[in-house]
Amino acid sequence: METRTDPDHPHVTAWSPVCQAVALLLAPHAEVVLHDAATDRVIGIWNPMSVRAPGDPSLLGELDGLDPAGRDVYGPYEKLLPDGRRLTSVSAVLRDAAGAPSAVLCVNFDRTPLDGVAALLAGFAAPTAPRPEALFAEDWTERVNQVVGAYVRERGRSVERLGREDRLALLGELDRAGVFAVRRAVPFVAGALKTSRSTVYSLLAELKARPRDPS
Repeated sequence: METRTDPDHPHVTAWSPVCQAVALLLAPHAEVVLHDAATDRVIGIWNPMSVRAPGDPSLLGELDGLDPAGRDVYGPYEKLLPDGRRLTSVSAVLRDAAGAPSAVLCVNFDRTPLDGVAALLAGFAAPTAPRPEALFAEDWTERVNQVVGAYVRERGRSVERLGREDRLALLGELDRAGVFAVRRAVPFVAGALKTSRSTVYSLLAELKARPRDPS
């Protein structure tokens, strides 16, 4: 890891382990910059991403105008590098024993890897083409998965948390979809509902014993 520092500066001596630790943790995607508040100069850069060097102006602004009782941590905020890369940055004002700003520590994180991953995930999550129903017309297991999956998604509950009435309603939908006309459907449905075959048979018997809705 490249480091550019003023090794004789007392702030570098005091804060170098912290700056190095943060830079190592986020390497190679972040630089850590330490500024001297009194001289408004850069005094250390760990994993530099720009041409700045110790002694360059910090251009920090009026630190004396900051509230000493404030939180002294600012961000995350966005910055840009000349090559167009986006940075997410955090700045922390470090105060001396009297409460005056003595140094500012900035961490600049290169968002390029995250933006690439976000774009990749967005591509996977993009709307898909309509399903070719002809390929699934005979796949009753797919019908079970669709009915059960849609039911739990609409209600925001997993199959393990479905109550008896929910299970009865689900079995009714599956029955109307013709699932139980297929041999060996009950074991598959029991697996989808994470329950036993005997429970499914019992619920089906209860469902058939109920009066049909005239509507």
